[in-house]
Amino acid sequence: MTTTQNPVPTRSLGTTGPAVSALGLGCMGMSALYGESDRAESIATIHAALDAGVTLLDTGDFYGMGHNELLIAEALRGAPAAAREQALTSVKFGALRTVEGGFTGYDGRPAAVKNFAAYSLQRLGTDHIDIYRIARVDPDVPIEETVGAIAELVEAGHVRHIGLSEVGADTLRRAAAVAPIADLQIEYSLISRSIEEKILPAARELGIGVTAYGVLSRGLISGHFGRDRELAPGDFRGMSPRFQGENLQRNLDLVDRLRTLAAAKGVSVAQTAIAWVLAQRERQGVDIVPLVGARSRERLAEALGALDVTLDAADLAAIEEAVPAGAAAGDRYPAAQMAHLDSEH
Repeated sequence: MTTTQNPVPTRSLGTTGPAVSALGLGCMGMSALYGESDRAESIATIHAALDAGVTLLDTGDFYGMGHNELLIAEALRGAPAAAREQALTSVKFGALRTVEGGFTGYDGRPAAVKNFAAYSLQRLGTDHIDIYRIARVDPDVPIEETVGAIAELVEAGHVRHIGLSEVGADTLRRAAAVAPIADLQIEYSLISRSIEEKILPAARELGIGVTAYGVLSRGLISGHFGRDRELAPGDFRGMSPRFQGENLQRNLDLVDRLRTLAAAKGVSVAQTAIAWVLAQRERQGVDIVPLVGARSRERLAEALGALDVTLDAADLAAIEEAVPAGAAAGDRYPAAQMAHLDSEH
């Protein structure tokens, strides 16, 4: 494992997608699901990411019921013109929310797709969305209809590229038969590797890129999550099986193994975990761009340091011996949310 000093490189999202920074910034935690956030620090973090050369900003119209899109719009308004012009927005839609913040399902009907897009364009203060995707497949609407509606938005100039989120290999193929798909957004990390069996091969076959979220498993394998940490009210992780009781302790045992390897090489646990995902581009033959959910400039700087970490074959073997595929205890979502994942069926 060696370190070098390089600018943020770019990667193409598949054969039809845009060129984006090799790391993207996932903005969800700045508005929702991880407890209170600091608006000023969130905007400063977006500015720092843009200044460092990060071009891909990922959001969802349901993150804070529109709050996240408004936050990104505010940050972009305050950014230098050159950074603003290079920034690309990746937006998820379709999740239905209650006033209290609950999730009640997904809506992928063509009319709903265009309605969601209209509101996102208004909140983002832009005339187009760079990559647009339904957050989860609507079981009552064929994926062909949902993708077809996004394709019409592309034709009208409101969307530049079509993406997908958390879909299985068969759905990926059906969608790609309708219109070009730039990328699949899906959870992928050292402890979430189920996509390697069928989904990554399908993406490779179809020339579809992958934007990988959860590369630090919501902080679980970041090296910063303590065994006795008390989660704030409203923090999604309080309901996540991987953060519960004995599951948490077993998963943090895996982190301790990773910490030993990282310390021996002079890098952080988070940098090692992110660098492992970055290395899968060559191993899997798929353009893979990790999304890092940094909510502060400090965490962003640490994540960007992963770009300077090179893992050789011996490093990768040692990491996978310490944290083998399937070693994590507990599902990545509660049962009700797992049921919505086309990628898990």
